[in-house]
Amino acid sequence: MIAEKVLFLVLDGISDRPCEALNGRTPLMAAWTPVLDRLAAEGVCGIMDSISPGIRPGSDTSHLSLLGYPPQEYYTGRGPLEAEGTGIHMTAGMIGFRCNFATVDAEGRVTDRRAGRISGTAPLAEAIRENVDLSALGVGFRLESGAGHRAALALTGEGLGDKVSSNDPKKEGVQPLVIRPCTDDPADKKTADACNEFIRQSHKILYDHPLNVRRMEEGLPPANLLLIRGAGKMGAFPQFSERYHLSGSVISAATLISGIGKVVGLEHIPVPGTTGSVDSDLDAKVKAALGELGRKDFVLVNIKGADEAGHDGKGIQKRDFIEVIDTALEPLLSLEKTLIVICADHSTPCSIKDHSADPVPVVIRGPGVRTDRNTRFDEVSCAEGGLHRIRGCDLMPIVLDLINKSHKYGA
Repeated sequence: MIAEKVLFLVLDGISDRPCEALNGRTPLMAAWTPVLDRLAAEGVCGIMDSISPGIRPGSDTSHLSLLGYPPQEYYTGRGPLEAEGTGIHMTAGMIGFRCNFATVDAEGRVTDRRAGRISGTAPLAEAIRENVDLSALGVGFRLESGAGHRAALALTGEGLGDKVSSNDPKKEGVQPLVIRPCTDDPADKKTADACNEFIRQSHKILYDHPLNVRRMEEGLPPANLLLIRGAGKMGAFPQFSERYHLSGSVISAATLISGIGKVVGLEHIPVPGTTGSVDSDLDAKVKAALGELGRKDFVLVNIKGADEAGHDGKGIQKRDFIEVIDTALEPLLSLEKTLIVICADHSTPCSIKDHSADPVPVVIRGPGVRTDRNTRFDEVSCAEGGLHRIRGCDLMPIVLDLINKSHKYGA
């Protein structure tokens, strides 16, 4: 039998390093994961460098690599992808940024880069859209809220460049930075000037907004400043359907991943109750994925909460959420005629609270797969599997071969 469908499940940031709080085990090793372990026992396992050994991948570059779009060739910055994911249609030449709603104190110092992980920021974005005016600079803009504290900004106009810095100091207790051009190109200066003016005008609007006034009354950090970074100029991406002759969907609460899926031509499927955090409705996400397999050849699903716990340095919370993931994946065990690919996009060790270059576990289970002797899905056990050590860009060719969609090299 040959698989007819592909479920590509990315457990965002699930991989880790030994944690003191877990007696030297990783959260994945410490978690009770009977479903993932059974999939590992019924499949072929390995470890994977999302980009290449020693390279710390971003969520953007890693997902591009996993989908077979080498980031060295296609990556132009995270901003345009994030913007596409929030619903801003990015056309070639537009400049995109990722944003955080953040908190600054009366002296202008950043006190919380995520404004208390605020959610429901659509009214703030709407007020900015209605009141910020960059026309004197010959620039237009679009701003859309994303999940939680995230948002995206796109600039339009003639003569804009994408080689500019960020106002994000990447730490708290200090003033936001001034955005500067990174080259002598007048296009980059125009973009930097537009960004600084956008931040200046939007800060006043956010400071006085009723939502933030109410948050301060309730003792919550107000979202009174936008930190913008990840500038990039929108490029062109070959469509997934043309590249692989497969129809596809993407299911993700993270706007970045939705944006990557959309720019390569995957249909974004919104799922109510999914948040991209540890409180996400994973049962709804899995149910939606199974539904999409009924009408599409390829379904990409991103589950992000473990990554968030890793960034927060919460090893026990990460372990516990992995167990929630495992329970939600139980319906996958009964899938037939489907190739199931499960991996992380990168490691997010609790010890460093950021991405690392550590390879991640991967398992492929389905018809025609030559199984190995591994019976555990974790960073160490999978390293002994039959896939051995591969790169992210190797994954789609392996998948295409297993579903008999690859082309012979040579006569």
